[in-house]
Amino acid sequence: MGVRVGHLQVIVSIDSREGAERVGRALVEARLVACFQVIGPMSSIYRWKGEIEQAEEWLCLAKTTTERFDELRERLVVLHPYENPEIIATPIVAGHADYLQWISAETAPAVRS
Repeated sequence: MGVRVGHLQVIVSIDSREGAERVGRALVEARLVACFQVIGPMSSIYRWKGEIEQAEEWLCLAKTTTERFDELRERLVVLHPYENPEIIATPIVAGHADYLQWISAETAPAVRS
């Protein structure tokens, strides 16, 4: 029996559309995500360093595999403008088989010849 590849949707919020698109492009180019969707703006209310803050943010949804998540998380921490970025991965428990296969194919590390 072969190893089953798990798929994830990773949630990230970023403070500008331009920043979100820059991060998304870098992650797709690095094959860490198959797709990076940018939604927004949205209003976020949160507690940070003892104060209640409110900010305009863009919600980003990235599709990847469990195998690529650790490297994706590390790269996001470097690319992200926040001191403590929101990076939350949720498993994709079911989906269209062809789409899930596409995620696997597009996030497979590039083979160098």
